[in-house]
Amino acid sequence: MVRTMSNRTCTIALPYYSGAGHTAQIATAIADGATAQGATSHIIDIEKISASDWASLDRADAILFGTPTYMGSVAAAYAAFLEEAGGRWMDQIWADKVAGGFTVATFGSGDKLGALQRLSIFAAQMGMIWTGPNDIGAPVFPAEPGINADGGWLGLMGSSVSTPRGAVRPGDLETGRRFGARVAKLCMRMSD
Repeated sequence: MVRTMSNRTCTIALPYYSGAGHTAQIATAIADGATAQGATSHIIDIEKISASDWASLDRADAILFGTPTYMGSVAAAYAAFLEEAGGRWMDQIWADKVAGGFTVATFGSGDKLGALQRLSIFAAQMGMIWTGPNDIGAPVFPAEPGINADGGWLGLMGSSVSTPRGAVRPGDLETGRRFGARVAKLCMRMSD
């Protein structure tokens, strides 16, 4: 039996907090990758979250959480957002949605894994289905310069140390586009 992709689209919500603008850039790259695969993306700045944004999160097929890594965990503003979103746990409003995370820190490690673990545990508690990037990329494959340069598979890891002020490494943005495309394809496949 041959399975084909459904004509259904996938809606991906990207609630993010961005202290210096880096996380916002990656959210946009992820949305671009998802949109290129036919998904609809809603980028949500959690500092300006509205009732309409909460409704978009509740309707989304996938939610990708984005925060800078501060002191080995998510930013305080993002922790507050997660606490507020946790109110949806009792009714399992976000259960069975695809979930993933992305984070940026200054250094290659920057303890980004701690932030991604926080996000993935939150998603697990909400009954969501977690996914991460699947690009092996650099430095294993030199033909993929800058792709998944920090070696993050639990979630997308970006760095800002070697960039002009306010910029994200180009490879991290491309990794974001690929991650968005992957989530869109997964989301659509799950809807079949």
